[in-house]
Amino acid sequence: MSTLYVVKEGLSGFRRAKLAAIGSIITITISLLLLGLFYVISTNTSRIVDEIREKVEMEAFLEEPLSKARINQIQQQLLTVEGVDRVQFVSKDEAARIFKEEFGEDINRVLDFNPLPPSFKIFLRTEYRTTHKASNVQSAIMAIKDVEKVVYRKDMLEFIEKQTSVLYLAGLALGILLGISAIYLVSNTIRLTIYAKRKSVQTMKLVGASRWFVRAPFLIEGILQGLTGGIIASGIIYYVIAFATGLISTELAEFIRIDNFFYVAVVGVGVILGLFGSSISVRKFIGDTVVT
Repeated sequence: MSTLYVVKEGLSGFRRAKLAAIGSIITITISLLLLGLFYVISTNTSRIVDEIREKVEMEAFLEEPLSKARINQIQQQLLTVEGVDRVQFVSKDEAARIFKEEFGEDINRVLDFNPLPPSFKIFLRTEYRTTHKASNVQSAIMAIKDVEKVVYRKDMLEFIEKQTSVLYLAGLALGILLGISAIYLVSNTIRLTIYAKRKSVQTMKLVGASRWFVRAPFLIEGILQGLTGGIIASGIIYYVIAFATGLISTELAEFIRIDNFFYVAVVGVGVILGLFGSSISVRKFIGDTVVT
């Protein structure tokens, strides 16, 4: 099989059905553009959410009075709880100092005594910073003797999980819808090209051309449409991100991190969409029978 002939035929089909090809390219570009921007937003949002999760900590308030030996025992018990990464003891005096830093008042002067109990700040492992697992850790800590109360930002965790779930589901639905649309248009474009070249296809089949030799030009045409759409989408996304980061402060711009491989991936997805769309038409309209 002449590779040069196959490539030339693929390019000629690409040029022949210009209007249909442009429509496919535009659809692929828009699909990849929306998916790419959504990916940028979702991945950076996920990273920010993970950073917020890292700041989620529990605080276990202790009964009073407790000896230093008992406090050390509680600390060892806390470290054995599944999901606990590390703990930090906060004495009554340390709690009073933190209160003064946050509220600007010395609680010893306001009340003439320090009502704040000693406590342990509890830092969870990464995989336990979820609503369900954090609740289990809280229950396990509450079962420890001399622990009066355990508090953490449960509402914030629930809000984060709810919003990220909605974001991921919306992205999945959008990706499926746009992907199907792009594949359909590419398939339709290739179908028109096959119909326009039906006599040539019939002739090649009659002279004994292999199935791959007949199909390859149309597959190449689909790949070219996907490649073109991917390159355009990558370029637009690159300049949109560059423009957006130029409008915001340096501190906020640091939150937007895009790996250069992402742009290669966008082009690759475009090629896959084009190839898949063209494969559908090729299998459907160039089978064992002659196109009529």
